[in-house]
Amino acid sequence: MSDVTFPIARQRPLDPPDEATELRQRAAMHRMTYADGHRGWLVTGYSAARAILAHPHFSNRAEVSHPPIPGRFERLRTKTPPGFFIRADAPEHTRYRKLLTGQFTVRRMKALEPRIEEITNACLDDMAAAGGPVDLVQAFALPIPSLVICELLGVPYADREQFQEDTKLLVNLETKAEESIAALGRSMAYLAGLIKRKREEPADDLLSGLIEGGELDDEELTGVGFLLLVAGHETTANMLGLGTYALLTNPDQLAAMRDDPSVVDNGVEELLRYLTIVHLGPVRTALEDVEIEGTTIRAGESATIHLPSVNRDAERFPGGDRLDLARPATGHMTFGHGIHQCLGQQLARTEMRIAYPALLRRFPGLRLAVTPEEVPMRSDMSIYGVHRLPVTW
Repeated sequence: MSDVTFPIARQRPLDPPDEATELRQRAAMHRMTYADGHRGWLVTGYSAARAILAHPHFSNRAEVSHPPIPGRFERLRTKTPPGFFIRADAPEHTRYRKLLTGQFTVRRMKALEPRIEEITNACLDDMAAAGGPVDLVQAFALPIPSLVICELLGVPYADREQFQEDTKLLVNLETKAEESIAALGRSMAYLAGLIKRKREEPADDLLSGLIEGGELDDEELTGVGFLLLVAGHETTANMLGLGTYALLTNPDQLAAMRDDPSVVDNGVEELLRYLTIVHLGPVRTALEDVEIEGTTIRAGESATIHLPSVNRDAERFPGGDRLDLARPATGHMTFGHGIHQCLGQQLARTEMRIAYPALLRRFPGLRLAVTPEEVPMRSDMSIYGVHRLPVTW
């Protein structure tokens, strides 16, 4: 088997790296050398990835994991903050997940739709008043999920600039370790102060509800709040930005999203599959020897799932290198799989189902204000997308 290193460079902004595609076409798993010299695995096949993510003998704990990128999560390998449930295994993970699952049900997301529509329309009104060109990331893609998650959690939107800046530092692959630690410290200190205020003056929001439930202490609440706040705006914002870029560079698909309401739900799933913004993981580590599709992953070996390649696997998605909003795209692993599948996936879907058609219908002449090649891509970030998206109409 070939030996690969990470990350692998892309040749085209909307496609996985050619090297990853070639690896997937040869085999589902490949020997990989990690940043710290660890010899583990790169997983590029759909069924192998699904098996690993669902297997009870693979751990997501940071202290047993080997990060594929230099400098990533070194501090968390020795001490994972309380409440960081995405880096926990059952039964600890199960405890946190059970407390939060009820906050992100399909029914509750349905109830949020009118407010998400209001927020979306307000952004579109501001865009229309300002006139083009605008950076769609700052005018549309970032404020919608940021405002929604702030309202849901009970975080004052006026405080967004600092936590957005700190989040940028935390997901930037080139951020120095001391800068990451400082950014994490500022975010955690801010949320700790917010939780203290909410204990004194609770409101009708998710954090106040968790405080009232009494099952989490302040440190745990701070960690949970941090994860939800970061994930709630960073991921959907990049899907809205990158998804719009993909539609603008595929005019027939843009027309379908804009003009055919029956396409929207599946179209969102197809964009999630095709773009796969989580492009550097996840990573799981075997707690004992496990055989996956005839290959033994030894105890202590980490396996990095290359989701962009996995979601293009032709055995699961025939013709998957083409964006086709009519394709049955359910079953993609953009939100993960198994017990760590994204908690906020229904919120993300709701935001995208509302935002994409609203944008395209309000501005039917929407187009890039620069050439596609001039749009700066987030290859330097752990969440893929566009840094800026200059558009006009």
